[in-house]
Amino acid sequence: MRVSSGRAGELFEELIEVVATLRGEGGCPWDREQTRETLKPLMVEELYEALDAIDKKDEVRLKEELGDMLLHIVFHAQIGKENHTFTIEEVLEHLIYKMKRRHPHVFGEAKVKDVDGVLLNWEKIKETERDKSGMLSTLPRSLPALLRAQAMQERASRVGFDWEAPEEVEKKVEEEWEEFREAWKSKNPQKMKEEWGDLVFALVNLARHLNIQAEEALQGANNRFAERFGFIERKIKEQGRELSGATLEEMDALWEKAKEKFTPEEK
Repeated sequence: MRVSSGRAGELFEELIEVVATLRGEGGCPWDREQTRETLKPLMVEELYEALDAIDKKDEVRLKEELGDMLLHIVFHAQIGKENHTFTIEEVLEHLIYKMKRRHPHVFGEAKVKDVDGVLLNWEKIKETERDKSGMLSTLPRSLPALLRAQAMQERASRVGFDWEAPEEVEKKVEEEWEEFREAWKSKNPQKMKEEWGDLVFALVNLARHLNIQAEEALQGANNRFAERFGFIERKIKEQGRELSGATLEEMDALWEKAKEKFTPEEK
């Protein structure tokens, strides 16, 4: 059901009031004792639950998870209001200003030809907004490593620091693989770790040039492994045996059956 902007505004105001009541005198003891720090892991959990709903194309669940994410935004704004640091109105004002400023081709007179032009213009505008820290420093170091690697590469690409074709990246992957092999032969743990990291970073670059989301691709591999290994586990237990008692040959044979039987998407 579609709602008018007025109705949406009324509901948003009601949500703000609900959170303020929960945090106020006579409110919920749990909500009243929450801090920015205690909410951090819960915010991360809600984000990944929303991503999971997107992956599963579950629109009903996504609606609920987006609501949970919005609750955290309003909750943090309420804490800001209590601490006299900022309000939800200031959050919205800043967001609206930023979006209009960074889209002059929509809200101003700027002209762009395509998506690449939009992204280049976006980086130019953001560059004027940054301090001396640089364009990559604003990416949180707490991001999953593959996601952060791809995001850094994409930002660098927008200003022209990039390979021109996937074949060039392929050569870089091969080069990094040889460097990792040499480090492996040297049995130097630190060197092996560094070269392994460089190899994975190059593979992420190749994925990006092939329009593959590295984080999503690896999660897919994780899911396939979990599903197939679970199949092995179930089959061994159906025989009244413990998994630790199965031979590698038995497990390999069941692994091949699992690959033939299903993928996570077909479950």
